[in-house]
Amino acid sequence: MAPKLDPMIGRYLRTEIGGVPHRLYFEEAGQGIPLVCLHTAGADNRQYRHLLADPEITRRFRVLAFDLPWHGKSTPPDGWEREEYRLTTESYTAAIRAFCASLELDKPVVMGCSIGGRIVLNLAIAHAAEFRALIALEAADFQQPWYDTAWLHRPDVHGGEVCAALISGLIAPHSPPVSRHETLWMYMQGGPGVFKGDLYFYRVDGDLRERVKAIDTRRCPLYLLTGEYDFSCTPEDTLRTAEQIPGVEVQIMKELGHFPMSENPAKFREYILPVLEKIASGP
Repeated sequence: MAPKLDPMIGRYLRTEIGGVPHRLYFEEAGQGIPLVCLHTAGADNRQYRHLLADPEITRRFRVLAFDLPWHGKSTPPDGWEREEYRLTTESYTAAIRAFCASLELDKPVVMGCSIGGRIVLNLAIAHAAEFRALIALEAADFQQPWYDTAWLHRPDVHGGEVCAALISGLIAPHSPPVSRHETLWMYMQGGPGVFKGDLYFYRVDGDLRERVKAIDTRRCPLYLLTGEYDFSCTPEDTLRTAEQIPGVEVQIMKELGHFPMSENPAKFREYILPVLEKIASGP
């Protein structure tokens, strides 16, 4: 095979989040409307590598995918060894806004999956005026936990392998084996306690029941897309949430699970391209 360079470029951003210095790693490709992509719990921006390499998307969108603090190549803040990592609605929202402000992104689109989809709903509630559009993948106002987080940080098990085993059933059976195992590989590499800390936001702090009723899609368009095989955020969860938000556009994606952008990029492309076309063509 002839050597080939992928189009995305990776860089580090030094900025403050909540007054604390951070070093965030991100990759970007393309030009035009900023599209900020948020990875799932315990993972990193590699989940979006196919979008970053898609010329049909990058010809009109500047795609940026960053690793949350503690994830991927983003280092934890100094003194991390003295605290337990716990993601909260406040810290998650602050990280996204700090990233967008530091890079001076003008009315970006934000697309997040799983915990990223849940925080997108919070952006729609509290900060809609800052964004051109919001896309929530595998998102709902709340889901009952189906997992036991006690297994996620123990000295007698391999945390990464447990994480991968835990989420393996969330991948649709139609997903290509290569993409399935690449998605699982990302979960095997997370730092100790990080997935558990993310799930604190997902199952405790990020409960948006009742609050989603405040979303005004006239201020910022909102799109909800959920895979039919997702049993963490089920289609019923997403549809229940959508019923409370006038003007939201919702779609259940056939043959996809909880990680559409990485588990089956070609199939996900069929659903996300029309959404991005509508956003690009809008006012």
